[in-house]
Amino acid sequence: MSLSSLYLAWVEDLPPRLNGVKKTRGLSLTMDDGVILKTDHYAPRADGPHPTILMRLPYGRRGFSAICEAYAERGFHVVIQACRGTERSGGEFDPFANERADGLATLKWIKEQPWFDGRIGLTGPSYLGYAQWAISDALPPVAAMATKVTTSNFRPVVFPSGAFHLNLWLSWVQVIEGLRSRPLATAARMFSGDIERRTDRAAAALPLIEADKIAVGHKIGFWRHWFEHAIGNDDFWKEIDHSHRLSKTTPPVHFISGWYDFMLDPLLADYQRLVELGHTPYLTIGTWFHIAEELQRDNLSETLTWMRAKLLGDTTGLRKNPVRIHISGKDEWHEFDRYPPGPPAPINLSIGPDRQLLEGGTTTAGSDSYRYDPNDPTPNLGGAIFAFTGAGAQDNAPLEARSDVLTYTGPVLLKPLTIIGQCQIRLRARASLPHADFFVRLSDVDPNGVSTNICDGFLRVTPETKAEADGSWTLTFTLHATAHSFLAGHRLRLLIASGAHPRYARNPGTGEPISTAKTLLANDIEIFHEGTGITLPTHELI
Repeated sequence: MSLSSLYLAWVEDLPPRLNGVKKTRGLSLTMDDGVILKTDHYAPRADGPHPTILMRLPYGRRGFSAICEAYAERGFHVVIQACRGTERSGGEFDPFANERADGLATLKWIKEQPWFDGRIGLTGPSYLGYAQWAISDALPPVAAMATKVTTSNFRPVVFPSGAFHLNLWLSWVQVIEGLRSRPLATAARMFSGDIERRTDRAAAALPLIEADKIAVGHKIGFWRHWFEHAIGNDDFWKEIDHSHRLSKTTPPVHFISGWYDFMLDPLLADYQRLVELGHTPYLTIGTWFHIAEELQRDNLSETLTWMRAKLLGDTTGLRKNPVRIHISGKDEWHEFDRYPPGPPAPINLSIGPDRQLLEGGTTTAGSDSYRYDPNDPTPNLGGAIFAFTGAGAQDNAPLEARSDVLTYTGPVLLKPLTIIGQCQIRLRARASLPHADFFVRLSDVDPNGVSTNICDGFLRVTPETKAEADGSWTLTFTLHATAHSFLAGHRLRLLIASGAHPRYARNPGTGEPISTAKTLLANDIEIFHEGTGITLPTHELI
């Protein structure tokens, strides 16, 4: 037992340790094309048989050693592998492209080992979860999956609503490149704010294809390959989209995510797909962001309970209801038999004069305007972003004070108002340029006037977007899923802007490709009161 695995067991309140562990590090597994991938095996020092847990990742095996040891100490073989082109594995790292073939070759190797007893579990967050979906249709009959803050299809993650998820990829390339060459220094940078600062500098680059050199000091092959081949190219995504592998034979899955995770909605799409196919997947969602501490620890307790139930037949720790979600505002956990928990009772709000958010969907004439200047782009503040600092719920005062932002605030609530699911925004707008972005956000304003972001959404319009005779657009946004209670004495606030930089790459206003655009044009935006409003999916909590 290592000190790190002992700490994890204490923090996560894990079941008792059952056995010692034999560690075999640096195994060389040969893939079908001859590339060698470095792999570690953690084996229980106890008479078998024992099921196996597999994790494949691009972040380095050492950082997950305590997790592997904790699993193995509780009766599981653990196989952890560095994806090709990462750590000491051979080949070139090409995100998503090789996880199907390499995962199948690794699965074949596991099946050939004398200690493999036919039972296997796949686990891990983010990229590790994607690697699970890549081989989910090739698992043996007794299998289970624990997919966390991830999705089977990354296209809507990389290009949400037609924009480029700039913050994610500039930050992620720093992590990938740093862990490959300077793992300890990179780990320190993650939590010092240095990655965010360098991301901000790199995001200001023109043309944007050169941002990799500012972020990491040199060109990144896959960064440039994506700019040249991934934008608007259906064929590029076809081979790395594994959503079609979700089927009636998909093993039992426990989905884990956070209300402020940028992959939440695609994860919920995977969940709903399995429900439609007749499965009863488990779903756990906290008020977490992508790399919140609870998720970084890999939700060991939840995963162990799931694997014990599905691979060992021990259901004693499994909760009765498959859905468990945290309701922010109330700061309460609630369990349901499904998500969403029944049909909502919709409430409609609209915008009006004096920046009011009006109850009852009342429509009024009038409009408000602002100028969006990509030379000084509206910044992002908090929310569902990939960041080690500043993600999740934040005080929105600095953002709401800007001249390129509009806010509309509702009356003081006399009783709590709980929303679960996805809010819908209807926006009627006009712009001086046909290329424009719109960012909308719902916030909770407390009695002291502090405005905290709850959920948001983004849309990009182009000359091809259908317009009315007066040149205006009627746009419909689906905000990312949430579960929140606005308490009595609080108010709702709607924010409208035309950017959230560098979360989304700024719109230059010219229609030029984002990779090569150098010219930035300011855009005058008009938001009409009539036709603009919000629908809230409200629920009564028992």
